[in-house]
Amino acid sequence: MKRNWEALVLKAFGGRNFQLTVLKNESVGDRYQRLLVDGGDLLRACGVHPTMWIRLWFDNAGRPHQRAYTLVDPDPDSGRFHLVFALHDGCAARWATTARPGDTIEATVQGSSFTLPDPAPGRLYLVGDAASLPAVNSLLDAAGPVSARIWLEYAHDGERDLPLRTRPHDEVVWVPRRDEGQHLVDTVTTALTDAQQDGLYWVACEAASTRGIVRHLRRGLGVGKEQVAALAYWRAR
Repeated sequence: MKRNWEALVLKAFGGRNFQLTVLKNESVGDRYQRLLVDGGDLLRACGVHPTMWIRLWFDNAGRPHQRAYTLVDPDPDSGRFHLVFALHDGCAARWATTARPGDTIEATVQGSSFTLPDPAPGRLYLVGDAASLPAVNSLLDAAGPVSARIWLEYAHDGERDLPLRTRPHDEVVWVPRRDEGQHLVDTVTTALTDAQQDGLYWVACEAASTRGIVRHLRRGLGVGKEQVAALAYWRAR
């Protein structure tokens, strides 16, 4: 598959290309597919950090199409990691459901960069959904003794059964998706009424919801820019 202008731009900005090989493919309920892949030299060359994501290139009727996915349980020693796909209609879901061991796909690493502050924050405030759940889990794995307050939006009841790696000292609020995501924004902004000077706020959900929550944190509460990490994981149509 011939790359398009997006690939050229990513390469110009330091993007590194790798080939992934499918090792295992399994269904997770009726809405998700989980693949175990061999990343070749990807993990050794790029390292691993919490919330790490890569861009995969799919064939969309003969045209290249890229989508971003979070690495799940990356193992630098073996070079392997999992990828989880939501089964929406589209070329990515079609590839994920039909991929077999030995199949390959091209990946680009560019733009993923995150480290927990040093010294560690006093508490984590995490806002996400099923799409960003793997990244939430990676933050919880890396947080050590730091507790987390978590809001997770769900569109289907089955999403509440997805694995969430909370610890005994974490607090989780599941929020049903309503009013095109405004219910999540209202729930989070109502709960967060003052800025925590030693807190880290991480927001990764639908684009409009992410903007609304970040606006509340920065303008409404005066949370410092260095305390907020935000990334829109998807955009409602």
